[in-house]
Amino acid sequence: MTHTWQPTASLSNIRARADLLHSVRQFFAARNVLEVETPLLSNGTVTDIHLAAFSTRFEHASDGKTKTLYLQTSPEYAMKRLLCAQVGACYQIGKAFRHEAEGRWHNPEFTMLEWYRPGFNHHQLMDEMDELLQLVLATGSAERKSYQQVFLDQLQLDPLTATTASLQQVLTAHDIDVHGDMALDKDTLLQLLFSYLIEPAIGQQVPCFIYGFPASQAALAKLSQHDERVADRFEVYFKGVELANGFNELSDSDEQRRRFNNDVAQRKQLDLPEVEHDERFLQALESGLPQCAGVALGIDRLLMLKVNASHIEQVISFPLSRA
Repeated sequence: MTHTWQPTASLSNIRARADLLHSVRQFFAARNVLEVETPLLSNGTVTDIHLAAFSTRFEHASDGKTKTLYLQTSPEYAMKRLLCAQVGACYQIGKAFRHEAEGRWHNPEFTMLEWYRPGFNHHQLMDEMDELLQLVLATGSAERKSYQQVFLDQLQLDPLTATTASLQQVLTAHDIDVHGDMALDKDTLLQLLFSYLIEPAIGQQVPCFIYGFPASQAALAKLSQHDERVADRFEVYFKGVELANGFNELSDSDEQRRRFNNDVAQRKQLDLPEVEHDERFLQALESGLPQCAGVALGIDRLLMLKVNASHIEQVISFPLSRA
């Protein structure tokens, strides 16, 4: 008989989590980076078509109206509001929520480390994250490759100039299902190629930073001053795991609003749920976001690598199935 009241994580892994969080806090304390806390519930949420937020109805608002509130998919918008209020270099360890199925690497409620460094660009932030990974995982120094270069190395394909037809040909050649006759856009095809054919081939011995994603995948990152086809954004991979996503942060409120509106239009086209974008975040950007770089890192996945766990349930006391 399965006792579902019991934790799925072993006592040793529960202790390993405490040790990991202690090490992370020491790391930032030594660098004078301030620990902050922001709300889990928000009036607005992400518009990204690839992210789904949990929502709830709040019936006791001060204006007497019932309103929709969202559980944060990351603390990004609230932390940037603090940056606009001149809080300086800061980090947060907290819960984040994404309305996606439970799986080997994902629990709908998970723990995220996010930090921001005014005055840094994304390459300087990669340096600091490399130091953190060497500390907590005892790895060697990470590799770094541009998104364009890793496609050329692995698939002899330039992702910045390739046509959708050529991308579909490579997927078909590797027997990757592209959903029959369904027309997929270029970014979706690139993401399929990256996840199936590139991720398994990188970051096996030491972590691998991939930077310079296509401008169409910029999210909240600036575009490169050297090549506007690419965004100043990076991701980190180690032993088949996507660990983190970082940006040289976009500070232009008009451009951010344009991207939000574009997301909303895409959501409507794809028949995805309507969401409220975060107007307070846009107002903060209008007041001025310091030049900075920021990154979000999954603590549960980091702990899985640290203790050599094969499933996220092994490092979470009570996953959703037992919550």
